[in-house]
Amino acid sequence: MSPLSGEQNVGLRERKKRRTRDALVRAALELFTEQGYERTTVDEIAEAVEVSQRTFFRYFAGKEEAALALQTLAEAHFVEAVRARPPHEPPMEALRRAILEGWDTISDAIEAVVPVELHLRMWRVVESTPVLLAAHLRRAMETEERVTRVIAEREGLDADTDPRPRVAVAVFSGVIRATERQWGADGDFSVPAIRELTARYLDQVGPALAGDWRAP
Repeated sequence: MSPLSGEQNVGLRERKKRRTRDALVRAALELFTEQGYERTTVDEIAEAVEVSQRTFFRYFAGKEEAALALQTLAEAHFVEAVRARPPHEPPMEALRRAILEGWDTISDAIEAVVPVELHLRMWRVVESTPVLLAAHLRRAMETEERVTRVIAEREGLDADTDPRPRVAVAVFSGVIRATERQWGADGDFSVPAIRELTARYLDQVGPALAGDWRAP
């Protein structure tokens, strides 16, 4: 066998594994959104893809990991988007642009696995399922720590001794969580809706923190 053939075989195996993993994620999200997280079993997910339970556990530690697989993907894209922002941008501006301008690339990455609409519907399941919401918040905190380190590095600061990177990321993350809770209140769960709401909420950070809210 030539070296090229060996490389092609490795590439073929990796693509097959990726297709299986993506199929399991899609089947899991479809079942979770249709019948609920707690009522869905690993066997049902595996059966929907026509693979064994053993194959499912080859890719995921359990239902929770499958349910939050796209959150992990989206958060990884966001961290890299922050890292790629021009160095002259102030921290809050870099965070703002990373999330607003990153929606398209994040959506493309998600769309390669499942329809974005399914991903957005899954967020409602996460929000209404205590075990998933707790896991989501735990992972979000881990992402906040990674972003804090990126911001500190951009600014030439030590995140362990200078509180500013951590405070900036905490404020930003709080706004994003508020946006997630409010998003879809009017029944519009689309990407443009959450993008517009995110921009509107982030625009209020300065006035909310520095302004006098009391009427004269």
